[in-house]
Amino acid sequence: MKKKLIRLSAKEDAALTKAAKSDPDSRPLTDKQWAKVKPSLSRGRGRPLGSGTKEQVTLRIDSDTLAFYKSKGDGWQTFINLLLGEIKKESKSIKAVEKRLINGSLVSSKSKITA
Repeated sequence: MKKKLIRLSAKEDAALTKAAKSDPDSRPLTDKQWAKVKPSLSRGRGRPLGSGTKEQVTLRIDSDTLAFYKSKGDGWQTFINLLLGEIKKESKSIKAVEKRLINGSLVSSKSKITA
């Protein structure tokens, strides 16, 4: 449900401004002060901008593996991304990762990889 913005009439706005000015504990901001505040208040609609370098993919993962990462709570997808990034940095090339997969040094003994 959309929130409706209630706009004050000029008469209502003047009365509100007058009441605010008469209250010594509640002084309205000057135009100069308000100009400094406004940029920090504005935010666009939708999700915050990401890095712009990520790509959405569909990936099949064993249910027990997925449950493990999800059990870590919010940020589990980012955690998987960080782990994959570390493997990439450590390996220098996809060939090194493939070799470790085939040798069984990257995965558990129950997983079988056929090349």
